[in-house]
Amino acid sequence: MKDGVNGVALGVFVFFFLVVTVMGFLAARWRRAENALHLDEWGLGGRSFGPWVTWFLLGGDIYTAYTFVAVPAVIYGAGAAGFFAVPYTVIVYPLVFLFLPRLWSVSHKHGYVTSSDFVRGRFGSRSLSVAVALTGILATMPYIALQLVGIQAVLDVLGIGGSDSTNWFVKDLPLLIAFGVLAAYTYSSGLRAPALIAFVKDALIYIVIVVAIIYIPYKLGGFDDVFGKADAAYQATSPSTGKPRGSLVPAPQAQWAYATLAMGSALALFLYPHSVTAVLSSRSRNTIRRNTTVLPLYSLMLGLLAMLGFMAIADGVGKGVKGYNAQLAIPQLFENMFPSWFAGVAFAAIGIGALVPAAIMSIAAANLFTRNIYKDLIKPDATPAQETAVSKVVSLLVKVGALAFVLTMDKTVAINFQLLGGIWIVQTLPAIVGGLFTRWFHRWALLAGWAAGMAYGTWKAYEQSSPTQAHFGGNADIIPGIGEKGYIGLTAFVLNIGVVVVLTVVLKALRAPAGVDETARDDYVAEAAEPARPPTEEPGVSPGLPEPAGA
Repeated sequence: MKDGVNGVALGVFVFFFLVVTVMGFLAARWRRAENALHLDEWGLGGRSFGPWVTWFLLGGDIYTAYTFVAVPAVIYGAGAAGFFAVPYTVIVYPLVFLFLPRLWSVSHKHGYVTSSDFVRGRFGSRSLSVAVALTGILATMPYIALQLVGIQAVLDVLGIGGSDSTNWFVKDLPLLIAFGVLAAYTYSSGLRAPALIAFVKDALIYIVIVVAIIYIPYKLGGFDDVFGKADAAYQATSPSTGKPRGSLVPAPQAQWAYATLAMGSALALFLYPHSVTAVLSSRSRNTIRRNTTVLPLYSLMLGLLAMLGFMAIADGVGKGVKGYNAQLAIPQLFENMFPSWFAGVAFAAIGIGALVPAAIMSIAAANLFTRNIYKDLIKPDATPAQETAVSKVVSLLVKVGALAFVLTMDKTVAINFQLLGGIWIVQTLPAIVGGLFTRWFHRWALLAGWAAGMAYGTWKAYEQSSPTQAHFGGNADIIPGIGEKGYIGLTAFVLNIGVVVVLTVVLKALRAPAGVDETARDDYVAEAAEPARPPTEEPGVSPGLPEPAGA
């Protein structure tokens, strides 16, 4: 580990940070429409992004600084179990190919800005819409905080604003500056800022990973030595559990947990508000279909990225340091292995990889609040300009909340709440994805199922905590978020679905009001948006049945 400030790496990092800052502010003029005060313009980039921009935006949205830091950190700490992130990104794209084009079509037809807008229009239930919106906001907040954790890890390794500083202002000043810049250009440019910066972010990440996967093993003596040293380290006894630290291959008893976590994570990924925001910003249905076929290229990148965890062990990063923060392992590996100038490039990739998703996440959370809480519950007659103004302010408040989370709480708490957020967001799947294909589910049954899944998932996650497992929803012997029956989020989802089906049958038998469905069958397959038609009350009709093959 190098002592003091790495001046060259810091200079390169600052250079790229300034470049993307300028791009963030210039983005306000990029493809700007005359009606710039409409929420579609600020919050969805005018719904005008083509295949290339959407591809980079979705990639920047999903593959974040936390991915760059945390996925190899899990490998570093627990072994091959951390590779669950690779199969789940393989599973997710065939799944989303089925429903994202339908969500795009109906949203453009009716002017929906959020998934909660769709839920309200589909089921005629404001309560269900608010429940989905609150879940999205709660799940997104710690996700934003973790992007700031990623920036802070880089700053710690660079030697500025280090966690060892006794002066809180000096310690946190670099992070405060980064936060201020992020807040300013997001407020000014909206979704256009992260869309433009995503090009730089992805280019840097691909360059760093390609170089790292070739150069670092070469310096460490080859992959044989890397895996050999990693295997020896995993066999060592963990002081906290008295068991082996991990393994190169998941043990038989861990394989069900591995599979359920991968499946549950795949179901959750595109339910997050920031993923929906990126999807709805594209200009055509075919843009979404094409992107879901090429986005698996990021899974290749993720697999290579995960292997950095083995390399950090082989390099001896954190060896002999009691309570070493695994989140620092990859930034420290880069500083140890790379020349200072290229270490600066790698740190810039992580830092910019935090700014892009943090901006999208804050915009998505702000859109949810504005459309589904402010407009639906507080000011139903809000104008488009008022909606945009509220969203801008809320996006700042969301970032302030995330910053406060990072500055006042232990970093593991942020990670634990993000894991809990994954459990929560899966509970919105029956309403969102189910609603895209059928109107059979009753709105009250969906609300009851959501409540049951949320309550069970939160309870089981809390129950997993113990003095030796001080994280929310985790099992220290495998990976966080796992219970005896597998991934807690997936178990809660099964309970959710069971409640929805049973109550739907009961409520239909009792002829409970089904609500007004303002959508029609053709809305889910249309390529271009058209003026919305008035809602009709047809409780027994399902206009959202799957379209014929080839539609």
